[in-house]
Amino acid sequence: MDENLIQDRGVAGTARQERPHAAARHESRERIAGGVARPEPHDSGARHVSGEARYIDDMAELPGTLHIYVAMSDRAHAEIKKLDLEKVRAAHGVACVLTAADIPGENDASPVFGDDPVFADKIVEYHGQSIFAVAAETLALARAAADSAEIVYEDRDAVITLDEALEAGADLLPPHEMRLGDCDGALAQAPHRVSGRVRIGGQDHFYLEGQIAYALPGEDGDIVVHSSTQHPSEVQHNVAKVLDLPDHAVTIEVRRMGGGFGGKESQPALFAAIAALVAAKTGRPAKLRLDRDDDMVMTGKRHDFLIDYEAGFDGEGRIAGAAFDQAMRCGYSADLSGAIADRAMFHADNAYALNAARIRSRRMKTHTVSNTAFRGFGGPQGMVATERMIEKIAFALGKDPLDIRKANFYPAGGGALTPYHMEVTDSVIAEMVEELEISSDYRARRAAVRAFNATSPVVKKGLALTPVKFGISFTTRHLNQAGALVHVYKDGSVMLNHGGTEMGQGLFVKVAQVVAEEFQIDLAKVKITSTRTDKVPNTSATAASSGSDINGMAAQAAARTIKERLIAFAAEAYGVPREKIVFRPNRVEIGDEEMSFAELVEEAYLARISLSATGFYATPGITYDRETATGHPFFYFAYGAACSEVAIDTLTGENKVLRVDILHEVGRSLNPAVDMGQIEGGFIQGMGWLTTEELCWNGKGELTTHAPSTYKIPTANDRPDDMRIKIWEKGESQVETIYRSKAVGEPPLMLAISVFSALADAVSAASDYKVFPDLDAPATPERILFAVDDVRRQAAEATAA
Repeated sequence: MDENLIQDRGVAGTARQERPHAAARHESRERIAGGVARPEPHDSGARHVSGEARYIDDMAELPGTLHIYVAMSDRAHAEIKKLDLEKVRAAHGVACVLTAADIPGENDASPVFGDDPVFADKIVEYHGQSIFAVAAETLALARAAADSAEIVYEDRDAVITLDEALEAGADLLPPHEMRLGDCDGALAQAPHRVSGRVRIGGQDHFYLEGQIAYALPGEDGDIVVHSSTQHPSEVQHNVAKVLDLPDHAVTIEVRRMGGGFGGKESQPALFAAIAALVAAKTGRPAKLRLDRDDDMVMTGKRHDFLIDYEAGFDGEGRIAGAAFDQAMRCGYSADLSGAIADRAMFHADNAYALNAARIRSRRMKTHTVSNTAFRGFGGPQGMVATERMIEKIAFALGKDPLDIRKANFYPAGGGALTPYHMEVTDSVIAEMVEELEISSDYRARRAAVRAFNATSPVVKKGLALTPVKFGISFTTRHLNQAGALVHVYKDGSVMLNHGGTEMGQGLFVKVAQVVAEEFQIDLAKVKITSTRTDKVPNTSATAASSGSDINGMAAQAAARTIKERLIAFAAEAYGVPREKIVFRPNRVEIGDEEMSFAELVEEAYLARISLSATGFYATPGITYDRETATGHPFFYFAYGAACSEVAIDTLTGENKVLRVDILHEVGRSLNPAVDMGQIEGGFIQGMGWLTTEELCWNGKGELTTHAPSTYKIPTANDRPDDMRIKIWEKGESQVETIYRSKAVGEPPLMLAISVFSALADAVSAASDYKVFPDLDAPATPERILFAVDDVRRQAAEATAA
């Protein structure tokens, strides 16, 4: 080693001859604390439950902070004939009133299509659309001032429901179609055919932290916005566009969100833009925080669907061909509806090889809030219809639905194509379902349910076991990329930044575990920092279940760059081959000697070795041609299965999930504790969507379920008392993902389809299994009661005939 380097290190270092021989070291620990595959707690878990986790509204407000109220339309579709805001401007405490005329750049906060105005200009297109904003010394003053506005409307015809949109031919985006083989021929030649229709409701995200933005003005017109967003770069771009600034003049920061679920992917841009406008106009900090009612009225939901299906099959239930006609309500603007509709089509097959298929999709415009991304992104809606089709096939043949499912699974060995012509080569669903069928005691319990129902005239039970196959990747190809920034400080501590955002799902701790594993240092030595657009540019949304996949890979790349520099330095400084330099837990072997990680880092710093690096990752092999509706839009598939048992009261429609058994695949889990939480949470959220969470608009286009008093999300009491969750031990990604793990954010939500199927089974029991029930989602007590009455009526009529 260079003698000058030894002398330069001075008292801070340790001379080479003082270090122990590697063969004689005392190994106190063979693993780092907190590497990958360890069940580490969420990095903010303790702060979440203690209330110490800081969200945007917890930030200390700077002196002079203004508070913003957004005034909304009370019409679904109308022309603004008069907008007089003089009394608003003159009201006590008002510092600024903004309309479309006050926007220096583009009046648009849309993600793609340029059709989401920040403020309505002459025309309003949904009840709750933003018309103007008031910034005042307090929120109460801003709200009171807004009430003095004089607005005169001229009403126009409004299309509110999906049925009205279909009747009016109100397509917002062009229809799309996927084809595999000769579907019409397969249907015509099949020995048996069934058809049906299912309506699938929307869902409000109901994140605990509502939409919020806090904008801080800087020098030269620069703006920093703290935004509760899953997509900082998109918010940055939209704020810059509205302010007529280059992107580099706007910085977006988010440390954590109090939930997102897709509702903070595209829609936070509107609120960040308004806050930034106020800050730019006044030179003062500005905060826009929606209350719960306004949040539910102003923001988009999961898309509601109407799906018609038809299937041809043989006597064993093997599907020869299937056709689906999907229609979805987009709302007044496109938002992300095109991609969401596409994903509903991508998942119309769920886990089944349909052999021949035709899937048609229509994207309808209504004068309601623009629907947006929600966990599953259209996939759950597509799957619900498929599972109803499977159950109708089973009913027609007098067979157990599970046997029909098993007869149609994608084969494990590959060879079968999806409706978009992608070969499924990683199917493990048959093996997983077989395992769950045994562990859940499905066959015996199904017989027990039948026996119970035969002697119980009022309470009926249902049981169903359903699979999940979910494609992982953004289907918009360019979004499959991520960046990261890693700094190693001279004391051996590490700072981590990447383009992913933390919304409670545990992304940050997983990526930190990856970096800790790469350097072989304890997780506590890796500092997790806020997502900022001035650290990692051009980020993709934390969505599509790809957060750990792409950001973990980017962080790994950055860490490996630094690690390679350290290895090259040590090899030259100590005169040993590179292969003799091995990173062990919190230490590094260099030939026959050993030093701590921190010691090597300090020596490298003194030798002027760069200890900072960026990392980048682009998911390979993603292709999709929309013109031909063919390609390879997913890197891999994630799988799962759930068996749910329910009970319904046939006199009231009330129902309860009694037990659920879940077996879910996450590859080689990066963090089993976090993944278990995601599986349970996803299932419960899906259960809420399919059972209790009903969105209602009246004839005027007003959302009437805009508060916890009228919109019921699941509570702790709704969780099944008997809930058995297991991560599939054999799971391993067949493609090169981060440590062979698999995504876990969205797929578990669709495990809850088993609850919906079990409820339908219980309703059928009310007719002594003589009638296949028409049951729409959500299966509220009212819908269950109506469905029970309907199957009993049909059974009685059949008996009388």
